[in-house]
Amino acid sequence: MPDPDGLTREPVTRQRHGLAESLEAASLRIPFRLKVALVWAVIFGLLGFAFLRSGFDIPWMIDKAPAIVKGVWVTIFFSVIAITLAMILALLGALGRISKNPIAYGVSGFYTSFFRGTPLIVQLFLWYLALPQLALGLLPPEYAAWFVWPAAVAGVVGIAFNYGAYMTEIFRSGIEAVPHGQTEAAEALGMSYRQRMWRIVLPQAARIVIPPTGNEFIAMIKDTALIGLLGTTILWADPFRMAQLTGKADFRNLEALIIAAVVYWGLTAIFSFFQRKLEARMSKGYVRTAVKAS
Repeated sequence: MPDPDGLTREPVTRQRHGLAESLEAASLRIPFRLKVALVWAVIFGLLGFAFLRSGFDIPWMIDKAPAIVKGVWVTIFFSVIAITLAMILALLGALGRISKNPIAYGVSGFYTSFFRGTPLIVQLFLWYLALPQLALGLLPPEYAAWFVWPAAVAGVVGIAFNYGAYMTEIFRSGIEAVPHGQTEAAEALGMSYRQRMWRIVLPQAARIVIPPTGNEFIAMIKDTALIGLLGTTILWADPFRMAQLTGKADFRNLEALIIAAVVYWGLTAIFSFFQRKLEARMSKGYVRTAVKAS
């Protein structure tokens, strides 16, 4: 004898399945980017509500924001100088890591081990405080004065050495990714080691190492804020340092730090956009696409 409950459940179950399928079909018709935009809109709405309910001094933030934003040029300047020096150090370190010379291999190994194994903030204070003391103990006073650096110089050098140690492995991987057969062909043509590197290996390795180097540059933009902890002058004050000085003067430390955070967030968003464009450009010729049948 058929179950009357089963007979009544079957149409309801079918109706629910039909409703679920229609909702899924409607969801598929909505573009993925629009869904992401809606999620971001909800997040921003919740943050805005929390911000307004927290009692921040909004007029003060609007008034002082230009002074804090003005330090953006310092951040970009520090980052460009530091990434340039870091790339040079990374290249030298990578060549040392693949070298059969025990001195070059040992020096590069110590360099990467120390600067990757100690905190960046500690390294910055060592460059700023310990380096002058070491120079005074080892060199005559007239030469030791060369190693007494301003906070901005010590900070940029410290960040460059730290990032150069991490980028050494990136450069080493890029160099070793070049097919060994091309190096053998260059040797057969009678090229020296320097010629092989500059004409054959490094141009091909550049395509591999440039995208991750861009990621390191974006991370470096944020880490330059640590230079302000060394006590840079107002001339070399980045957004974080300006936020410190401005917030302490008016007892609005939290409001000032929020402005600085938004500034760094905006910088990373801008450079991340260009980083994606760079990666797409560098990947041309390496991304396989399906060939449509005629």
